Amino acid sequence: MVKISNIELKEKPLLLAPMESMTDPSFRYMCKQYGVDLMFSEFISSDGLIRSGQKSIKKLNISDDERPIGIQLYGHIVESMIEAAKIAEDAKPDIIDLNFGCPVRKIALRGAGAGMLNNIPLMLKITESVVKNTKIPVTVKTRLGWDNENKNIVEVAEKLQDTGIKAITIHGRTRMQLYKGTADWTLIGKVKNNQRMMIPVFGNGDIKSPEGAMDAFNKYGVDGIMIGRATIGRPWIFKEIREYLDTGKHIDPLTTQEKVKLAKLHLQKSIEVKGEPRGIYEMRKHFSHYFKGLPHFKELRLKLITSLDIKEINKLLDYIGKKYLFD
Repeated sequence: MVKISNIELKEKPLLLAPMESMTDPSFRYMCKQYGVDLMFSEFISSDGLIRSGQKSIKKLNISDDERPIGIQLYGHIVESMIEAAKIAEDAKPDIIDLNFGCPVRKIALRGAGAGMLNNIPLMLKITESVVKNTKIPVTVKTRLGWDNENKNIVEVAEKLQDTGIKAITIHGRTRMQLYKGTADWTLIGKVKNNQRMMIPVFGNGDIKSPEGAMDAFNKYGVDGIMIGRATIGRPWIFKEIREYLDTGKHIDPLTTQEKVKLAKLHLQKSIEVKGEPRGIYEMRKHFSHYFKGLPHFKELRLKLITSLDIKEINKLLDYIGKKYLFD
């Protein structure tokens, strides 16, 4: 069993990474059906939250069915992060997670997200301040360092632990790598195997298969694995990995008809959460991934990701199920 403060997770827990415009309540619902152990909101701007920005406020919407769930915040001003954490706490999440890992230019280059890796003293001050001013567990997500010459995560993780955080997630790339190249789990393993580290250490980056997940646990000894991009249009990856970890066996691949059923449910939930047409717009990136790999799919895919008519989309999905009945 893995514990984040008083939150109990099963052994070798699987976490859904917070992803902007992805991990909204509709997608979290889909992942929950397949056994994800811990989820997070999309990341939320501390400035947006304290200014009551509607986009930020909406991201605080969580339900008891999603627990345990964390709300993730980012920012670079101590006072703003403290105030935002208090607002987030009122939404009653199980965890407040601090994002020191987002590599997107407009965030990192103004000193927030992975930009914090260029100002470790400020990162530690923000973390310590949030820990002291909130009553629920605080965790951190970050990267190996700013660039290849500054992979200082072993030292930084120790210092973050000393601020009072209850767990850390490490993405196996530097900020300068963005999402290019291959995630380096070696340093994640060094953090986990550092005898000073007493909190759970979760690894993140390039986990795309049950075998990859098993390898990460066996080679690097992490307490859990966070999965991001590989979940898009594939929420069942959590069930695939759990089955393999528990039994060493693979579940049967989903049929196209099963994927159609899931896509329709996801569309329904997306519209419930965001209304029309926003709920349809948000589904377009998922549709492409749900049916990735189908032969001669280009024309159908184009129709699927351009229509704003719910009935037409559902008819297209039904047609896909029939057309690829034996694929």
